[in-house]
Amino acid sequence: MRFLARTILIAAMPWLAPSAHAQTVEEFYKSHPITMLVGSGAGGGYDVYARAFARHWTDHIPGHPNIIAKNLPAAAGLAAASTLYNGAEHDGSVIGAFTNGAAMDPLFGNPGAHYDALRFNWLGSIGKLENVCATWHTSPVKSIADARAREVIVAAAGATSNSAIVPKLLNALIGTRFKVVSGYDTSSGLTMAVERGEAEGICGLSWSTMKASRPHWIADNLLNVIVQMGLSKLRDLPDVPSALDLIEDPQNKQVMELILIRQEAGRPFAAPPDTPADRVAALRQAFADTLADPEFIAEAAKTQLEIEPMTGDEIAKMLTKAYAAPKGVVEHAAELVYPGAPKAQ
Repeated sequence: MRFLARTILIAAMPWLAPSAHAQTVEEFYKSHPITMLVGSGAGGGYDVYARAFARHWTDHIPGHPNIIAKNLPAAAGLAAASTLYNGAEHDGSVIGAFTNGAAMDPLFGNPGAHYDALRFNWLGSIGKLENVCATWHTSPVKSIADARAREVIVAAAGATSNSAIVPKLLNALIGTRFKVVSGYDTSSGLTMAVERGEAEGICGLSWSTMKASRPHWIADNLLNVIVQMGLSKLRDLPDVPSALDLIEDPQNKQVMELILIRQEAGRPFAAPPDTPADRVAALRQAFADTLADPEFIAEAAKTQLEIEPMTGDEIAKMLTKAYAAPKGVVEHAAELVYPGAPKAQ
């Protein structure tokens, strides 16, 4: 009997070994590259930021894994979040670089958001993403008053993209008359539509994206920026009115504030639910270390990438607060962001 018991124990040891001698974070990442799901098209603002960050991030992750970018722009970037939540390995070998709306879209009932945003392991955000509405320099529409006085054709990506949502939001809350023409590619399609004269402007494109992908637009004064969308004003645009300041009704202002929270963690990164805690901690620490890396800071300055970071904990706390907003405020915001979408449960 003793011999039999000893034989069974010895036979079981190879199966017990992996749990008894689990890989360290460094050992794991030495043998596992990281796939980074980018929720935008190649060459767009999100993609530029994510790839620039990844080039330096790997230097600070134990084991220095290769980070391989995979663009998933479908459903205004929600395909990346849904894939990370439902289809990716939950071991730290796949992370997401999301669009700004991804964290809030389940709250607003976006039918493309097949995930629970509160269960992601948020790693941090490179910077805020504050949208602006701007017309081309040849357009006679040079102010919000002009946009209230006549119809203004603006280019947009998909129906659930910022460039489609923001103009409709402004039409409802401050009385503008933007006409949205959607279906343009999320990267160069929008900007080319304006340059070719197919649209008078874009309403809902990030100011930092414009600076990174079309710096000559800013340098050569090719835009009339008529309103900015943010909880606070951009340093570059002190004289451009804030949409929040143009709303007089207190309840509507509360609705707008909830919607604008989508922009605070403008360029968020996340790991899937159930990712081992030590790997999440290592990725978060490496994220913070990269943001302080002089080489990354120098590259960001050279390519005009604006860095206003948030930690993973800060993102999680902000989302917890947002998801606890009064039901009436959430429903009003949801109806403005995604008209006709089923209410989130």
